[in-house]
Amino acid sequence: MDRILVIEDDESVRQELMILLRTNGYMAVTELPCDLALLDVNLPGESGYELCRRLRMNSDLPVIFLTARDSAEDEIIGFGVGADDYIRKPYNSAVLLARIARLLKRKNNPLMRAGELTLNLSELTAEYKGEVLELTKNEARILACLMKKELCTRQELVEDLWQNNLYIDENTLYVNINRLREKLKRIGAVEYIRTVRGVGYRL
Repeated sequence: MDRILVIEDDESVRQELMILLRTNGYMAVTELPCDLALLDVNLPGESGYELCRRLRMNSDLPVIFLTARDSAEDEIIGFGVGADDYIRKPYNSAVLLARIARLLKRKNNPLMRAGELTLNLSELTAEYKGEVLELTKNEARILACLMKKELCTRQELVEDLWQNNLYIDENTLYVNINRLREKLKRIGAVEYIRTVRGVGYRL
């Protein structure tokens, strides 16, 4: 049973969420460890943004912000500190459950796909039209980040690698991107990674 962490300042909303989760087969918890976190932004003391940032220092745990803060700037900050999703209150229960299920499926399934290219994060391999190649941890995380977002800035890629305890700077990123391109080219996956001048890379 997947454990969902609920951090919510409003007691009535927190109880409502915990009942919803339990009714739909999840274990609602108020402390770590967990499989996914639901965070409010407005919390006493440490904000939800700070909590998410702290979680991201040691974990790739799926995080959903569930908040009444509805400006575009708030949402941008939420994704900037590492959230996987941002849902505004009042929320639709069916939509919330669907987004939780999507993130948990991604977490529990190490396979990611883009066209005919498949990445296996647990085995650190990529497959294209039956051809398989081995990847380093850096190469696999770079490919995973691009598969997830399609367009990533150089800074986003560096931060993603740091969050997963893979220490890298922009020069090392450039070397890893070129090495990954060459590996993909060897199995026929040509031009899967394109440079966006002045921005970063896209899949």
